[in-house]
Amino acid sequence: MTDPGLLLDLVAAVLVAFAGGALAQRLGLPVVVGYLLAGVAIGPFTPGFHANQHSIDTLAEIGVTFLMFAIGAEFSRAELRRLGRVGLLGGLGQIVATAAIGPALAPALGFTPFQGVFLGALLALSSTVVALKLLGARGELGSLHGHVALGILVAQDLAAIPLVVVLPHAGASGGQLAADLLRAGAEAAALVVGAYLIGARAVPWLLGHVAIQRTRELFLLGVVGLALGTALAAQAIGLSLAFGAFLAGLVVAESEFRAQVIAEAVPLRDLFTSLFFVSVGMLIDPRTLLDQAGTVAVLTAAVLVGKTLVVTVVVLLLGFPGRVAVLAGLSLAQVGELSFVLAQVGVASGAVPRLLLDLTLDTSLTTIVLAPLLLRAAPPILWAARHLPLVGRRFDGDTGADDDAAAGLEYHPDVARRLREEGLPVVWGDAANPAVLDRAALPEARLLAALVPDVADAERIVRGARALNPRIHIVARAQRGEDVARLRRAGAAVVVQPEFEAGVEVIRHTLQRYGVVGMELSHLIAGRRRAFYEPPSD
Repeated sequence: MTDPGLLLDLVAAVLVAFAGGALAQRLGLPVVVGYLLAGVAIGPFTPGFHANQHSIDTLAEIGVTFLMFAIGAEFSRAELRRLGRVGLLGGLGQIVATAAIGPALAPALGFTPFQGVFLGALLALSSTVVALKLLGARGELGSLHGHVALGILVAQDLAAIPLVVVLPHAGASGGQLAADLLRAGAEAAALVVGAYLIGARAVPWLLGHVAIQRTRELFLLGVVGLALGTALAAQAIGLSLAFGAFLAGLVVAESEFRAQVIAEAVPLRDLFTSLFFVSVGMLIDPRTLLDQAGTVAVLTAAVLVGKTLVVTVVVLLLGFPGRVAVLAGLSLAQVGELSFVLAQVGVASGAVPRLLLDLTLDTSLTTIVLAPLLLRAAPPILWAARHLPLVGRRFDGDTGADDDAAAGLEYHPDVARRLREEGLPVVWGDAANPAVLDRAALPEARLLAALVPDVADAERIVRGARALNPRIHIVARAQRGEDVARLRRAGAAVVVQPEFEAGVEVIRHTLQRYGVVGMELSHLIAGRRRAFYEPPSD
């Protein structure tokens, strides 16, 4: 017979997560804030209904498993190479530099040196869920600072695995420490080697036989069994569920079934990850937040100010513009889910006191609430793939072209450098800056194509170009249909909306298939374009 208590706990957790997430979204906050506060509401430290912590924790562990499995499945050797120096140098530099904040604060906060190291590692890890949702809500996942932040997040996700394995054993002394680390390393190595020797052959074979049946339920069950089974195997030899799930994802990442596995795993990840944040919220004691308000304030400032500065400096050293560095830092200025996992493993192993977990939870709550507000107040930034061809006079006089040479503006320094090496006339700079446009010979140009996806950035470019050169012909890209009129008002002569144009082509081919051709087809397509692009008459 079904345990009514377990069912009640699950229903309560889902309902409060839905209510809290909807409220947070309505207030312009990340939904994670709503999930955390929902957990506080049904937790043991607040009056009213109390969900069973053990039941929710079990569901939360499933959430962590699918979270790490999906992260692993989204990696591949090709993607790791693509992230390049931002992920490797930037991510590693940020983690090491931010982790140094912990030992620096430890004496003042009453922690031992080792606890300070552990605290630094907790502060160094940002919330992938919060950062990506925040950037996505602002429409900046494709921006230059969005790409930089993603590279650093990937490095943090990768670094979390060895941290989870090593740090809980690092509090021992002398020979015991060496023995613990040796055993943990040997177990991890054995699991990795076994997973690749067996999994690299067995997993594609198994999923291939299931895929042939064309039964989605069986494929989904295979994915769930692979993720949970490998996670439990890791736990059985003393490693974390997170490590085993991540390893299972890596095995899948190199198979031909990767895309479908990710598609099946993501909904499960999203559902159970929301319950993970609810379970974390249930651990937050509002009294601890009040009693340790001074310490939480110091840690919050360390993340919002110290961590942001660290990321900013690291990104600047990699050669990126100042505003990109600042906004990348603000995007990562919180403490998130991997820190919870690491702190819980540390407490369970006895390496750190429960107080460190409580402080991590409280700091996470405050930073997740405040970081979006700081990012919202930051100055807007232009997007990464900023190719703005300017057709006009020769560019800098050294391209060998004559009247109709094409010049480009590119805001990503590495891309601009590569394009120049390929012989293309490219200026590195921010196209919203009139001085940069002037440097790109815009006052003499006859045409400008503003291809940035973000409407606010595109509008600034169009207005700036129109002010510098009233006669220039401007073609702009609109990300959404409602942005067309806005860009026309800004001064664009022609506005193109990619989704609409794709739809027009589908209609064209469909009508041709049914015999509508020639002038009749041209009139129909022209009418559709006029209705969409031309402003309505008053």
